[in-house]
Amino acid sequence: MFHQKKKKEALQIYLLQLLLNVLWSALFFGILSPGLAFAEIIILWVSIAITMIKFHKFSNLASYLLIPYLAWVSFASILNFAIWRLNW
Repeated sequence: MFHQKKKKEALQIYLLQLLLNVLWSALFFGILSPGLAFAEIIILWVSIAITMIKFHKFSNLASYLLIPYLAWVSFASILNFAIWRLNW
C-alpha cells in the first residue's frame, strides 16, 4: 500500500511537470511574457528534478532518461533569461 502511494505521488509530479511545460509555451509564445515564462521555467526545472528523484526510487532507468530533458530545460532557461533581460 505504501509503495503504491509513492508511485502515485511520483506520477502526479510527473504530470505536473508536463502541465508546467505546456504552460511555459503559453506564457512565452502565447502571451509573449518572457518574464513570467522565466519564473515558470524555474518551477518547471525544480519539478523535473523532483520527478527524477521520485522515479529513482522505483526505476533508475526512468530517472536517467529524464537527464536530457533536464539539460534541455536548463538551456531553455538560460535562453529565456537572456531574452527577458534583452527586452527589459
